[in-house]
Order: sequence, then C-alpha cells, then structure tokens
Amino acid sequence: MKFRPLHDRVMVKRIEQEAKTAGGIIIPDTVKEKPMEGEVVAVGSGARNEQGSVVALDVKSGDRVLFGKWSGTEIKIDGQDYLVMKESDIMGIIEKAA
Repeated sequence: MKFRPLHDRVMVKRIEQEAKTAGGIIIPDTVKEKPMEGEVVAVGSGARNEQGSVVALDVKSGDRVLFGKWSGTEIKIDGQDYLVMKESDIMGIIEKAA
C-alpha cells in the first residue's frame, strides 16, 4: 500500500531508542517513553499561502527530525506504525556532525 500525505502533512517513522543505558541497565518496556525522534518517510506537496500559491515544505524524505511527545496521529500501514503530523509539529531536523 502506498500513502502520500496531503498539503503540509508529513509521515514519520519513529526511531526506537536504545533499551540499555550507558551504565548497562536494561530499561523495561513498561517505563520506556515514546521516542521523540523519527525519520521522514513521505511529505505532502505543501501548504497554500494567502495568494493561493503552494509553499514547499522544509523537510524531505529521509530527514531525521525531532517532534513533540504527543504530536501527530498514529496509523498502521502494512503492519508498520507511523505518525502523520503537520510540518509545524516538527521542532527541527537532526543533522549529522561533519
């Protein structure tokens, strides 16, 4: 199944965090928090401004992003969990250090 978000919406796949701390303590699933980091899978065409022209989104497929803990709507496609959220719910793009 293919899915393409509309307008200024973005489809994100959460990136699961390490289940073990730096000290070697294993964190059980019951106390884990929802990850706030993910990878953009698909993006919409963009939002319309007051003049009616489409403004392209700042994020693109493949970007690693940081978003709010309760942002977006959870969906399941082909057994995989995703989030669909507005671009404004994304706090920033995580770039790899050179």
